[in-house]
Amino acid sequence: MRVGIVGVQGAVSEHEDIVRSLGHEAIRVNKPNHLEGVKAIILPGGESTTISKLLKTTGLFGRIKKLGEDGLPIYGTCAGLILLAKKGDDQVASTGQELLGLMDMEISRNAFGRQRESFEERLDIEGVAKNFSGVFIRAPAITRVWGGCKPLARHGAFIVAAEQDNLLATAFHPELSGDSRVHEYFLSKA
Repeated sequence: MRVGIVGVQGAVSEHEDIVRSLGHEAIRVNKPNHLEGVKAIILPGGESTTISKLLKTTGLFGRIKKLGEDGLPIYGTCAGLILLAKKGDDQVASTGQELLGLMDMEISRNAFGRQRESFEERLDIEGVAKNFSGVFIRAPAITRVWGGCKPLARHGAFIVAAEQDNLLATAFHPELSGDSRVHEYFLSKA
């Protein structure tokens, strides 16, 4: 199966490695024509405002949004989670960041602090994995869900994993954990 990993900025190669280790073809997506034939898309972690702007300037933003609306599986990690949300926080508003608006959730950028407050936490992800090592790096969090969005994991007061139909989002980086269960679950959607 051909899996597109959005490659405009962020942790791209780690997702490519895990997708290939699971026996799938990983395509780095930098232009709209790179999306041809993909059966799933991964939006990696990175800097969400930068990724949003680059998606707009490359012409990928509208195409990815439409594919998600049409049912193509999309998985967002960290910055990708922010981009999938329908509602952002004050930081999103102050930067003028445009969100894909695909998932019925509200997010908080940098909910767990800055880079130096990064941490690793064991998580039970409902229907996906027990005792999973979640790597949180300047991580966002989901503060509210509604409609079809379902929380899958929590850390403290925050939701850190959610899904909605063909869409999956995690505040943490499973590609850095050495554990492929979250990617396996996502790819089973395709």
